[in-house]
Amino acid sequence: MGGMSLAADWRAGWAGRRAERIAASRHGLAVTAGLLGLAAVIEALARAAVAAYAAPATVTQNQGAQFFALGLLYCGLGLATTLPLAFLRPVPAAVVLSAASLLSLGLFHFLTLAGAAAELIAVYRSGCGGRRRGGVAAGGARGDGAQYAALALTVPFLVLALATSAEAGTDTWVLTVVLAALVPAAAWAGIARRSRAEALLHTAATQVIAGTLVEHTARGERARIARELHDVVAHHISMIAVQAETARLTTPGLPDAGAQRLSEIGDTARAGLTEMRRLLGVLREDAQAEAADRHPQPGLERLPGLVDEARESSGAGCRLIISGPPVTVDPGVGLAAYRIVQEALTNARRHAPGAAVDVEVRYGDGELRLIVRDNGPGPQRTAAAGGHGLLGMRERAAAVGGELRAGAATVGGFLVEARLPGTCETGG
Repeated sequence: MGGMSLAADWRAGWAGRRAERIAASRHGLAVTAGLLGLAAVIEALARAAVAAYAAPATVTQNQGAQFFALGLLYCGLGLATTLPLAFLRPVPAAVVLSAASLLSLGLFHFLTLAGAAAELIAVYRSGCGGRRRGGVAAGGARGDGAQYAALALTVPFLVLALATSAEAGTDTWVLTVVLAALVPAAAWAGIARRSRAEALLHTAATQVIAGTLVEHTARGERARIARELHDVVAHHISMIAVQAETARLTTPGLPDAGAQRLSEIGDTARAGLTEMRRLLGVLREDAQAEAADRHPQPGLERLPGLVDEARESSGAGCRLIISGPPVTVDPGVGLAAYRIVQEALTNARRHAPGAAVDVEVRYGDGELRLIVRDNGPGPQRTAAAGGHGLLGMRERAAAVGGELRAGAATVGGFLVEARLPGTCETGG
């Protein structure tokens, strides 16, 4: 569920940011349309005044009336070619502005610069794909239709530029040619922006989906490992505990030492089963009922208890030697140190039963050094002990940035030595 919540959070955050951008865009568009309309009115009045009062006196008996009529016409055309930008959606706005611009140029040979700018903005927004909902265009076909409409709007300007002669008015003809060149460019710019936005959106969605799949895969693998541990390993460990207890209670004439050893075997098996259940609780995140029963992972502070347990179970000498001022280590390093010592003691009990074992912990020089040495047969054990136990110890040491070596000691016996990173902070 974590991956799905991640995707939902991402979509919700993206939608919120998109809504804010849309609101800001609408406000800015309204301001832009208002300024363009004002500029169009000013330009229309100026051009009406020039047309009314610059004519020869013989034909301008009613210059005021002519200025009023031209000003009213030009202002109406100027507003018709700018204000729809603020009130209509991109595609309808582009259609209305294009029609008004073509009508103004074709019939009255008049178009303000503000109207030309509004036309380019409308065609660009239409090429972007129209209004969007939920991060994509409102339907793929609708987005493509907006692009086709933007491209279709470029054709009338090209036709009008070819049909308009330079004698119709130099300024009007130049503006028509400029629009014929810039309207297609604005349409293609909008289409390119929409394509880029869709590519970014699809890339982000793909990354979220990939992350979700990886998380679900990892969760499934953890669940599979938990099932294997529960169905196979936990079963065998529980059988060891049951058989040891059964042997202790049903074997006639069993010496007290033997009964104690069988009891210790059962206790050790049950302790291992408890540790495995804790591990299953970590692996199976869906086991909510067992989550509250988790305990902290062991660290260096639990080494004395581990050594005492090994001494009691083996009946042989086992010492813990600590040298140097204790330092604070990372919990991961402490766990690795505990597991390495635990495996080394198990190795000694298995391959050198009855041998005395020294566990030495040395602090200093920014590192933690572990030495586990016994006085059992060293050379003969090198091959026998080179199984999963030593491999697991090396992997634990390497996982925290340390190293481990194991083999026959020079003075006899078997030696396991690990160097793990520490800190320079003196522990209390």
